Amino acid sequence: MKSPTRTTRPHADAPASDPLPAADVHGLRELPGVRVEGYSLQLRDKDGFVGDQASQTAFRELLERWRKRRRKSGRDPLGKLHSRDLSKKTLDRVLGAKKTSEAGDVMQGVIEEFAGELASVIQRFLRQPSWRKVERIVIGGGFPESDVGERAILQTGAILEELGQHVQLGRLSHNVDDGGLIGWVHLAPPAMLRRYDAILAVDIGGTNVRCGIVKTRWRKASDFSRAGVVRREKWRHADEGPNRSVMVEHIADMLMDMVRYSERKKLRLAPFVGIGCPGLIRPDGSIARGAQNLPGDWESQAFHLPTAVWRRLLALGSDPMLVLMHNDAVVQGLSELPFMRDVKHWGVLTIGTGLGNVSFSNTPIPKAQKDED
Repeated sequence: MKSPTRTTRPHADAPASDPLPAADVHGLRELPGVRVEGYSLQLRDKDGFVGDQASQTAFRELLERWRKRRRKSGRDPLGKLHSRDLSKKTLDRVLGAKKTSEAGDVMQGVIEEFAGELASVIQRFLRQPSWRKVERIVIGGGFPESDVGERAILQTGAILEELGQHVQLGRLSHNVDDGGLIGWVHLAPPAMLRRYDAILAVDIGGTNVRCGIVKTRWRKASDFSRAGVVRREKWRHADEGPNRSVMVEHIADMLMDMVRYSERKKLRLAPFVGIGCPGLIRPDGSIARGAQNLPGDWESQAFHLPTAVWRRLLALGSDPMLVLMHNDAVVQGLSELPFMRDVKHWGVLTIGTGLGNVSFSNTPIPKAQKDED
């Protein structure tokens, strides 16, 4: 697959004469079988961004406030560690204890308050034009993978029902670390997918970066319902605090590790990399807004992530490399596409460092794909 010369504005790290990935193909909204109605909504109220009230970060801050109140009247039942440093396993252990305890009471109180905040945020989203018809919301991100998170989601569903908001809440069908990678099979060029066994994908979050090899298995299921991650690496960059350049270099190194693994396993790897990233993605692959949780200025006019990654990978085999970018919540949502054909309108909320959001409308499946099924 030949990549035409970029025709959009040049970036500081990309001279216009270089043969780069095609212009105006990032952040696509019209896809086979589905339309992206809206994503990366940034609703505001007097306290700032509405979504920030229902993120994993917000849950930890809420827990800390509850603990501070307990400290004023006596001992903190959860010890000395700050709430942001308590592991999910520790919180799940407190919640799952058989005996009633002060720590368990605190956790239950925090869960109920957070569920109320999340229900309020969901109501705000459902009042937006792009979300108004949503019938089902899939909850992704790192938060719901814990018992605490799952309890909070169930409580949120109960609150919404009491408020007369009849919307289904569900969980990702895939492992939470895989959804943001698998979704790329619905965004990569179909002709390319049929010539190779697998693709490379990257999922960038405010805390972690995930990189993996996605096997399409399209011969077994043309709707990609059998697609899966055969190898994945996870880097918790928040612990190291890298600057933007170091982070890009590390991502490129992770991808090269995947290339070498594919060679050893004799996987036919497509010359393609899909990058999911927070924020609103312009058609030329730059970030318009919403990347504030990443280190450095990712919205700079002088920075273009697809090009930065492309330059470090060049080509796989004889074909030029194609690097595409889209919003991380969109990609994670698309991993659910084969399992969402029973509803017309659906959405995804990813509860991580921030709150990612996207809404979809299903469209008729292309005839060629139906014939293959």
